[in-house]
Amino acid sequence: MYQAKRALLVIILLLLAFSVLVFVLENQQVQTLSFLGLVTPQIPVSVFIMLSLVVGLLTGPLLGIVFRRRTHRRSVSSDR
Repeated sequence: MYQAKRALLVIILLLLAFSVLVFVLENQQVQTLSFLGLVTPQIPVSVFIMLSLVVGLLTGPLLGIVFRRRTHRRSVSSDR
């Protein structure tokens, strides 16, 4: 059973890696991003999208930790 789960995990990871590779290869158009007066150099669209994905994946859990600690402190201070 363990080997079947491991094989399934490997297949899923290979499909994920393949889909990322196809996505990057299909989105090679060069683009410049400008935001609040800041301008990036011309890089492929896939790089912008992957960077925004990574920033979102990091920001979400960090905000969750911050808000969880804040509500935990409020509940501890109101119990006293």
